Amino acid sequence: MSGRSILSRLFSYFIRGLLFVAPLGFTFFILLGAFDFVDNLIRIRIPTSDPNRDLFIPGLGSLIVVSGTMLIGFVFSVLLPQTLQNIIENAISHLPLVRIFYFAFKDLISAFVGDKRKFNQGAIVLINKEAQVYKIGFITQNDLSNLGVSDLVAVYFPHSYAFSGNLVLVPRENVQMLDLPSAEIMKLIVSGGVSVNEKM
Repeated sequence: MSGRSILSRLFSYFIRGLLFVAPLGFTFFILLGAFDFVDNLIRIRIPTSDPNRDLFIPGLGSLIVVSGTMLIGFVFSVLLPQTLQNIIENAISHLPLVRIFYFAFKDLISAFVGDKRKFNQGAIVLINKEAQVYKIGFITQNDLSNLGVSDLVAVYFPHSYAFSGNLVLVPRENVQMLDLPSAEIMKLIVSGGVSVNEKM
């Protein structure tokens, strides 16, 4: 076996290993970063016999944050009436700067989870009729009458390999709905069209 053949085979082994290790490592570091961020929100230190060294239990902060969030959800869902939440939000709506961040973040969270999810209807949108250019996105608003228009819909186009995107208002007739799971559509967009489910 020649030296070039050996190098070629070693390189192919490296590529195969990279295809396995890189996505696994990327996913691990993303999850680790998210876990570390949540865990640092409530960092409880337990005093020990050594005054210069406190005991820190990894994961305790995350457990407290998750349990506390579940408890708040339970309280507002079962124990307290919906009107209390309305009173709190009504008070926030009178705070000029705070209301912008609060309601924008609330709508963002609601778009992904809860009963009013927005990223659940994928669509193919005709962007350029002459060149027959299309983009894939998600319908976020079917009714824009509050803006004074009735023939437009709001479509959000996520960017590939990024946590960002663009909101575009397009004519309703240029939109074709996709009968596919939103997770598959998002995966297709974020991967730049590389990740395609063979069953799609």
